[in-house]
Amino acid sequence: MTEKTYRQAIQEWRKERDDLIRKENGWLALAGLSWLKLGKNQFGSDPKCEIQLPDRIAAIIGSFEYNGKSVSLRVNPGERVKVNDTQTDFAILQPDISENASYIKLEDIQMVVIQRGNRMGVRIWDNKREERRSFPARTWYDIEESFRLAATFTPYDRPKMAYFPDLTGEKAEFPVEGYLSFEFNSTTHKVDINKEDDGTLFLRFWDPTSKDETYPTGRYLIADVESNGKVFLDFNKAYNPPCAFTDFATCVFAPEQNHLDFKVTAGETYQKH
Repeated sequence: MTEKTYRQAIQEWRKERDDLIRKENGWLALAGLSWLKLGKNQFGSDPKCEIQLPDRIAAIIGSFEYNGKSVSLRVNPGERVKVNDTQTDFAILQPDISENASYIKLEDIQMVVIQRGNRMGVRIWDNKREERRSFPARTWYDIEESFRLAATFTPYDRPKMAYFPDLTGEKAEFPVEGYLSFEFNSTTHKVDINKEDDGTLFLRFWDPTSKDETYPTGRYLIADVESNGKVFLDFNKAYNPPCAFTDFATCVFAPEQNHLDFKVTAGETYQKH
């Protein structure tokens, strides 16, 4: 790959990342996150509603009813609400962690029940949010091909469970299928990775730039796996978690074993330290 072709590929990838957060029902359309109490949780524009929607929406649309295990939706007569594109007045809702999550649509509003540990909440997107257009463009370090590093994936004999801190202050337990080892400055480094359902090798890492140049709790990176099986960690494609763009995301951050001791001056930067 020539330098020009490589640089063009990275620049195009970065533009796609910026477009991604601005799309319909993307991260910049997020408008709220309400944790459910047991019993009835009304939603609408009335300030008394537990789940607050924009003023253009009717005062009370209906309610989410939480029994401690599952969440159901009840819609008031005459209100047009769809669940997975089917108009309904009652539904048992599947949370976001299920294979067939229930997406609730009301005009330009979309909602979904999220499950985080033992808590259930309702995430709200408002596709009329001005932030979709006005949010500043994402910022990046200059492209340095020296930060594209060959790596070796080593699976564990069996997935091990590891604790990952999240935005709520809790630690979520995830299976770790293996680790990537790579060399930088003549030193070998190891980082645990999660193997996603589609086979991608997903890394959450922290490095000293997080103190003043990049996102404070670390960044994300998907390893490049070529057709011949070779693996690369291209830190020019390190990117910020959704929490960098919205107060309504529930991000999971790098575990302690993925804290690097060298500065990764590549990938996405962050301005709001």
